[in-house]
Amino acid sequence: FGPDNKAPAVPRDERVISEEDEDRYVAALERNGFAGPDSWYMNAQSNIAYAERARQNWRLTMPVLFLHGAYDYTCETIDWRLAEPMRAHCADLTEATVPSGHWMAQEKPACVNAALAKWLAQKLRQLWAAA
Repeated sequence: FGPDNKAPAVPRDERVISEEDEDRYVAALERNGFAGPDSWYMNAQSNIAYAERARQNWRLTMPVLFLHGAYDYTCETIDWRLAEPMRAHCADLTEATVPSGHWMAQEKPACVNAALAKWLAQKLRQLWAAA
């Protein structure tokens, strides 16, 4: 943000977000504010304190799916070490890559949904077959 505390005026990329979707996001943020979407980042000190109190060598035992964005340079998890703690602490981790940037649900919704459906069908086969 600049000195006037406003985001820079940049053109919308239709390949990433449609005008209709942008209008929906703007309306929701104007109605509800940015505290909800930004709460993870605003809670950094508490998250760090929690992590420091966590048991050493803890493990998540439930199935976990992580989707990497192939072109996500905001949160690069493929070639950088950012994903290493997740791999160390998830006993049943599945990783898949979506050919997108950081906003994969908006950029490649069909790919995200396909990855979720495939993972659910593999990990929860008994429930998937009953549906």
